[in-house]
Amino acid sequence: MWQRWGRIWQNTIQAFVMGALLVLAASPLAHASSDTKSRAILVFGDSLSAAYNLAPEQGWVHWVGQALSEQGGAWHVRNASVSGETTDGGLRRLPAILDEIKPDVMILELGANDGLRGLPLAQSETNLARMIDLAQAKDIKVLLVGMEIPPNYGPEYTGQFRQMYQSLSAKQSVSLLPFLLAPIADRRENFMDDNLHPTAEAQVQVGKHVLEALKPLL
Repeated sequence: MWQRWGRIWQNTIQAFVMGALLVLAASPLAHASSDTKSRAILVFGDSLSAAYNLAPEQGWVHWVGQALSEQGGAWHVRNASVSGETTDGGLRRLPAILDEIKPDVMILELGANDGLRGLPLAQSETNLARMIDLAQAKDIKVLLVGMEIPPNYGPEYTGQFRQMYQSLSAKQSVSLLPFLLAPIADRRENFMDDNLHPTAEAQVQVGKHVLEALKPLL
């Protein structure tokens, strides 16, 4: 009799333990521990990163996220890019974005709108440097993405704009992708009617270009 009750009691305890483990596995706390393995990449840019006039899934940022996912990595990409953004606006927005997303890597793609508006580049460079400082203070790796602008304001301004990214990369000790649109810039059909923003087809080439520069930071 006692042996029978012992077996029943043992089975009851085993059932209780298994049930508790199943409940724990389904709890938010259990999933939180697995989520910590996933790392975030923040893309912080302007319309060139915001899939301008396209669906979000057609942009290069989405393509990079999909590529990393297919490679079995533990990275997910968050896009906080805003069309028309300047370095001044980006600097104002960035602290809250960093606190919210807590990224491990930041792709910083800003400055093109400063250049197109002919804004003082000394201030643009200062704004970009401060954004890099904000990220580095939180141990966030930075990939600085440069741009080229049309020579509307003369060769001196255009040259200074290009040099701005080179200088920042050296001074701030961050990785640099010199020109976001390098793989597509020489073919008019890669751009929308505004001749500034890549088409959906060209976004894939841009994504591959960025991913190659991003890989060493991962």
